[in-house]
Amino acid sequence: MSAEDLENYETDMELALYREYRDVVNLFAYVVETERRFYLANQVDLQVRSAAGEVYFELTLGDAWVWDVYRSARFVKSVRVVTFKDVNVEELAKADLDLPDGGGFRR
Repeated sequence: MSAEDLENYETDMELALYREYRDVVNLFAYVVETERRFYLANQVDLQVRSAAGEVYFELTLGDAWVWDVYRSARFVKSVRVVTFKDVNVEELAKADLDLPDGGGFRR
């Protein structure tokens, strides 16, 4: 495999990952960024901890999707992250509820 073939493969994998993200993002309530990973999750518990004078973050996510091109299964039931680096948690905005046409709903 040439360097160009490897680069094309990695580009294709990143594009497929982006497309998967775009398809699943509306299933989740939160976006979570750590220094190593990017997650989508429906439950987030962030705790600030201290030990030996050092502050760290303990993050527990439930019903999550992991942005990682090398994972074969990106949907996970539970994730626990312990980090000394910054953690960013954002709640995703939900679109207005769209009611289907017909089916007994009146507008």
